[in-house]
Amino acid sequence: MITFPNESAKYRAAREKLLQKEIELRRAMEAVAAARRALPPGGLVSRDYVFDGLDGEGRATRVSLSDLFQPGKDTLILYQMMFPRHPQETRAVAASGETAKLARADQPCPSCTALLDQFDGAIGHLEAAGFNFAVVAKTALDNLTALGRDRGWRNMRLVSSAGNSFKRDYNSETSDGAQIPLLSVFHRNGDGIRHFWSSELGFAPTEPGQDPRAIGTCEILWNLMDFTPEGRPDWHEQLQYSERAAEASCH
Repeated sequence: MITFPNESAKYRAAREKLLQKEIELRRAMEAVAAARRALPPGGLVSRDYVFDGLDGEGRATRVSLSDLFQPGKDTLILYQMMFPRHPQETRAVAASGETAKLARADQPCPSCTALLDQFDGAIGHLEAAGFNFAVVAKTALDNLTALGRDRGWRNMRLVSSAGNSFKRDYNSETSDGAQIPLLSVFHRNGDGIRHFWSSELGFAPTEPGQDPRAIGTCEILWNLMDFTPEGRPDWHEQLQYSERAAEASCH
C-alpha cells in the first residue's frame, strides 16, 4: 500500500477499493485480448482491392491491399475514417489550410481527425514492433494528403478508396454512402489475406448514460479524461480551436 502527502484515511480506504476494481478491469482487458487472439480464422478477402496512394517518392500511384503489408510483417491495422464527414455532422469545418477549400459536405470528421492526430506519433513504434498501419478514406487522394499536410501527419500511410467498394464491403460505409468510423485488422498467411477483427462495439447498443467507446482503449484523449475528477465532458473534438473556445471548454 502506498500513500500520498496529506491524504485522509477516508481517501485511502476509498482508493484501495477503487484499486481492486482497476485490477479487475485489467484482468478483464487481458481476458478480452486473449479471447480476441484466439478467434478462429476470419473471412478471406475475396480480391486484392486497389487504392489510390503515394509511392516512396510521394508520387500518386495505385496501391493494392497486399501492398500495405511490408515484407516480414503479416498484420495490418487499418483505420477507416469518415472523410467525407457524416451528412448529419454539424461541427465547424476547417477554417484554414488546404482542407478549408473543400465544401462542408466534403470535409473530414473532426473526431476521426483528432484520433489520427494521436495515432500518428505512435506509428513508427508500431512498425518497429512488427506491424503495418494505414488509413483509408473514401475521399479523393488529393483531399486526404492535403489533410495530412494540414495536420502535420508524418508517419501514416494514407490511401483512398474512392475508386473501389472496400469501405462498403467492410462495414465502413452505409448503403446510401454515409461514412462510418471503423478500426480493422487484417492478417496475411499462406491462404491469403483474412479479416481478423473490427471494432464492432460501435454497432452495439449502449446502456443509458454510457459512452459508446467504439474503439475502446485506443481513444487516448477520452481515456485520459477518464482519469480526472470531471470525467468525460459534454464536449466534442473540433478541427480547429480558438483561444476563446478552449477557455470556454474549461468552464
